Amino acid sequence: MDHITDTVRERYAAAARRVASGGAATCGCGTGADVCCDPITSNLYGDAEAGEVPDTALKASLGCGNPTALAQLNPGETVLDLGSGGGIDVILSARRVGPSGKAYGLDMTDEMLALAEENKRKSGVTNVEFLKGQIEQMPLPDNAVDVIISNCVINLSGDKDRVLREAFRVLKPGGRVAVSDVVVRGEIPQAVRRSMELWVGCVAGALTENEYRNKLTAAGFTDVDVEVTRVYEVEDARAFLTSSGLDVDAVAPLVEGKVTSAFVRARKPA
Repeated sequence: MDHITDTVRERYAAAARRVASGGAATCGCGTGADVCCDPITSNLYGDAEAGEVPDTALKASLGCGNPTALAQLNPGETVLDLGSGGGIDVILSARRVGPSGKAYGLDMTDEMLALAEENKRKSGVTNVEFLKGQIEQMPLPDNAVDVIISNCVINLSGDKDRVLREAFRVLKPGGRVAVSDVVVRGEIPQAVRRSMELWVGCVAGALTENEYRNKLTAAGFTDVDVEVTRVYEVEDARAFLTSSGLDVDAVAPLVEGKVTSAFVRARKPA
């Protein structure tokens, strides 16, 4: 697990440095070495949302969905974003919960935290706090937040059961999980699963829909729902397999339609 953590940290630190220096992040959920044109991370935020955050927050977004658009966030609530990166979902959440609410962002990468703090300053939001830590050990007390969001991050963890237990712990009774993540349908070839490049690219570590449901239930959650929001076809697969070292023509048909973005919801019993 430590090797996975270090690899993920370095990839996202490099992305933060590129954005901070005026460039664009390369793909987070994807493995291309060029400016991000990855099908998983592209076209996630509408014009109105993009207008609410600094350009550097949008450029540093390496997610696979838009959890703030799909999650029900109410004025006065406390929100925690796991793997908050450049802070886009934290800033959007802070605006949704208003001055009486609060939005926390949790990230393990110093470079991303520095970028997030700068984006917080640029955006002018005051009800935001960024925390350094790992999602397997959240630096918050029990029963601290109303909603946990995350954008293509839980699948990067080498200990997803621990992440979900921690999520359950820090949620208030009746609190809820509302995360975007990569979810696989059916079997993915072991060569893909073993590729560290693809783990950092959000594919190799992804759970199946049933695995996600079972792990959430085992952690104590109820009302579990997995809603597929996007399905990636063979040409999309070609984009995120290109730099993996695998035979793209051989592997792409084996993953066609099996990699999806999904919105995962669950609730902590009241």
